[in-house]
Amino acid sequence: MTATDPALTALAQGWSALALLHGRIEAHVERALQTGHGLSVREYSLLDVLSRQHDGEGGHLQMKQVADAVVLSQSATTRLVTRLEDRGLLERYLCPTDRRGIYTNVTGAGLKLLEAARPTNDAALREALDEAAKNPELAPLVRAVESLHAPAPA
Repeated sequence: MTATDPALTALAQGWSALALLHGRIEAHVERALQTGHGLSVREYSLLDVLSRQHDGEGGHLQMKQVADAVVLSQSATTRLVTRLEDRGLLERYLCPTDRRGIYTNVTGAGLKLLEAARPTNDAALREALDEAAKNPELAPLVRAVESLHAPAPA
């Protein structure tokens, strides 16, 4: 394939549309979360991921797993955890079975903020997707996102 190959051009255009959709959604949700709850999208995502941990087998995430889940480097995730810990929204503790491991849990205040912010996040996401669906270039991507976790037809 050459640099002017139509398949590569189409691939680049598709990637560009996906990046545009992501950017628009993230910016819209960011504004809503910041205005309503003083949270960034990354902070919300981190609280959400950590709130899903449990005490069962494999229920607590290592920092690398958390970083992968929120799409940040490990160092950026550690800084984000520290900021939220300083705000009283997270707490760290040593793994009881492996003293080298450090776990992070959402505090009561963090859970309360997360639950208050969830409807804001969901509404802003819906608004951003509805707006993007009006753009013919983005509409197929919106449909794809909406179908990801749609219930299977009966």
